[in-house]
Amino acid sequence: MENNVGKIDRIIRILVGLLLVSLSVTGLIGAWGWLGLILVATGLMSFCPIYALFGKSTCHMDKHS
Repeated sequence: MENNVGKIDRIIRILVGLLLVSLSVTGLIGAWGWLGLILVATGLMSFCPIYALFGKSTCHMDKHS
């Protein structure tokens, strides 16, 4: 499992995920806000299965050998 989520992408995922979960906990949005846990998890793991499925990566690592 190779990292495919870059630093800025990770920060955005974690912040938006936490926002969705907290809005759901406070009752401002419905239960769908718990989907923010997926964003938090993919941000913390630096891996997104959907990115992998489509061959996308937001990591800016040099891939030249």
